[in-house]
Amino acid sequence: MPGRPAHTAEEFLPETRDLDALADAAHGCKGCDLYLDATQVVFGGGSADAEMMLVGEQPGDQEDKAGAPFVGPAGKLLDKALVEAGIDRDRVYVTNAVKHFKFTLPERGKRRIHKTPGRTEVVACRPWLLAELDAVRPEVLVLMGATAAQSLMGSKFRLTAHRGEALQLPETDDLEIAPEVAVTVHPSSVLRGPLEEREKNFDALVADLRFAAGLRAHS
Repeated sequence: MPGRPAHTAEEFLPETRDLDALADAAHGCKGCDLYLDATQVVFGGGSADAEMMLVGEQPGDQEDKAGAPFVGPAGKLLDKALVEAGIDRDRVYVTNAVKHFKFTLPERGKRRIHKTPGRTEVVACRPWLLAELDAVRPEVLVLMGATAAQSLMGSKFRLTAHRGEALQLPETDDLEIAPEVAVTVHPSSVLRGPLEEREKNFDALVADLRFAAGLRAHS
């Protein structure tokens, strides 16, 4: 595969698709160099038999410290959006395309600044995401943000062109399930956007999640 890194997570995956076993094995992953600086791996979490699976980009600073996905500001906004969309947070599984926090340190201060994962890191971590999909086998998959969408839909996929559409994953030998797929922005983009547009952008996120819940009803 062109552009494939010399090492990926593939060699660190256990044979089983038990989520607890996968999470335990992920702590030893050295499929890319992000493990060198991150505090710990942040695996997915939630219901093992979830009907809906949400995929974000990567853990943030608070997730990296806590070892759990979506516990920071973006996670709190996502929780609020799920409530607005009528989706039970306890019945979904949440994870990220990349399992380690990628960041830079400013010359002054200790606050770690989020840095978008590169394609090599996304591809290296993809086996974990596919294993989670195989373990949970959701009816609906929601990809939040460009990194998450391109990790499974391909590097040329443009999220903004496909919001509000019912999609399917590209056919691959690595996955034997075919969930309904919806795409939306990452909750952090709502927080980063202009204050005067935050309510509008939040409502659009809720609308996308509500659309995804409707796919579940028809799948």
